[in-house]
Amino acid sequence: MKYCVIGLLVLFSLNMIWAQSIPELEKQLQETTNAQEKITLNQQLANAYLTSDVEKALSYAKAAARESNNSGNKVQAAASNYLIATIADRKKDEGNFKLYMRNAINFSKEANDLDMLIRSTDRLSSYFVKKREWDDAFKTTKVAFDFINAKGYNMSELENRYSTQRGALEKEKRNLEAQINQIQARLADLSAEKNQLSTEKEKLAESNEKLEEKNLMAEEVITRKDEDIQTISKAKVEAEDAAKAKEAEVKQLSREKLEQELVLAEKEAIITVAKLEAEKRKNEVAAQTKFIQLSGLAAAFFLLLSMLLFGRFKAKQRSERTLAEKNKIIEQEKLRNEELLLNILPKNIADELKANGKAKARRFDQVTVLFSDFVNFTKIAEQLTPEELVEELDKCFKAFDHITKQYPDIEKIKTIGDAYMCASGLSERKGLPNNLVQAALDMQSYLEEYKELRIKQGKPYFEARIGLHTGPVVAGVVGDVKFAYDIWGDTVNLASRIEANSEAGQVNISQDTYNLIRYRYDCDYRGKMPAKNKGELDMYYVNKKASTVGAA
Repeated sequence: MKYCVIGLLVLFSLNMIWAQSIPELEKQLQETTNAQEKITLNQQLANAYLTSDVEKALSYAKAAARESNNSGNKVQAAASNYLIATIADRKKDEGNFKLYMRNAINFSKEANDLDMLIRSTDRLSSYFVKKREWDDAFKTTKVAFDFINAKGYNMSELENRYSTQRGALEKEKRNLEAQINQIQARLADLSAEKNQLSTEKEKLAESNEKLEEKNLMAEEVITRKDEDIQTISKAKVEAEDAAKAKEAEVKQLSREKLEQELVLAEKEAIITVAKLEAEKRKNEVAAQTKFIQLSGLAAAFFLLLSMLLFGRFKAKQRSERTLAEKNKIIEQEKLRNEELLLNILPKNIADELKANGKAKARRFDQVTVLFSDFVNFTKIAEQLTPEELVEELDKCFKAFDHITKQYPDIEKIKTIGDAYMCASGLSERKGLPNNLVQAALDMQSYLEEYKELRIKQGKPYFEARIGLHTGPVVAGVVGDVKFAYDIWGDTVNLASRIEANSEAGQVNISQDTYNLIRYRYDCDYRGKMPAKNKGELDMYYVNKKASTVGAA
């Protein structure tokens, strides 16, 4: 029974590793500064390299162990030492296998992690049995059972837990088998396509052979045509030489006749020149008169044209200045609209809305929602004028806005009366709600400092309840006029119930949120608290830390 459970747990771990590629995990490890995330990523990389590069797997496993020891995380220290022992077993290094498996057992006992204790004990005792070291096998098992009995647990409870995990793992195994069948079907389709392409390739080879034969025939025809052209060109040269000889004979026979005609032509030319000289003098006088008249008209025309062009140039300059001023105003308005849009929508939603005219709703599986509400708000409002009340609300909410802006993964959703709502995890990449918890602590620190200032001034002050819960939500943009980005789901309702069960000055969180932050923040368990329409819920108060935001 134990061997089956351990095998299923290993299969589940490998499946989680395959969900992300090694380059993606190494990139996330380089980018993260969170100790818990470093431990998890080092463990995932060690498992990923376990089948391909044992030395790299060992390096990442030891890094996970160092981070676990530095942060005092006994649970992760046990898991990391178990992983190192597994790698040592793969390398046939019996000394380190026994050393790190005993470390895993000791850390499991310190962390009260019974699952890891049983796995480590089973592996080490199986090793001793295989080596026929019966006394060490008995001692190893007895230590584990003594510890379990001392803690008041019984094996039936552990068997029930293993049965539940085994059912989930078997379901995951069936899903993986279905995916393998789909891949095999796809491989069969690709094989058929490959055979079809091979057939088409053979047909193309036959067509190429036929084309090569046609090309050879065409080259022979072109060669014959070139020979015909050369013959014709030679005959053309001979004909041109004969024509030049005939032309020389004709010129020789008509030379005398041409000389006689030349004499007559010279006499007629002298007479014609005399007539042309007389006509020329007459035309020069008329041309001078016309030139004077045309010069005056041309000067007037060019003056008028210059004035028109200058006026048009000035008008164009004025038009360009006006256009430039309008373009500047348009650009300023465009930037202002962009800033206003980003004030009410996340950047990716704003970009999608500008590009498509609408933004589709999205589901996020791990979002942490924060609600804050002022205690005795109605009573305090009666002590202030409407103007003073709005001014105090504005001052507190601006401080809250300043705090949330310090953390890029936090998105302000809205304010409802005296309630303030924001969330983290509204992105494709899952993250831990550490920043949102720190923001909640900063808000309470600010209100405490501002409370001291108001008491010195003898004026009423605000105290807030804050509640957080983590779970799935749907986010999107609603409305066509004065549209808004909002989130919906049972997670939002639970966060509101958690806030209502808080006390003034406290940060109250649910069990789901506590599971994600317990390695970083010290929390006090409050027990099961009644929640309206939700029954009883496990709740925790987060212990306060020094805030980075002071009262204004």
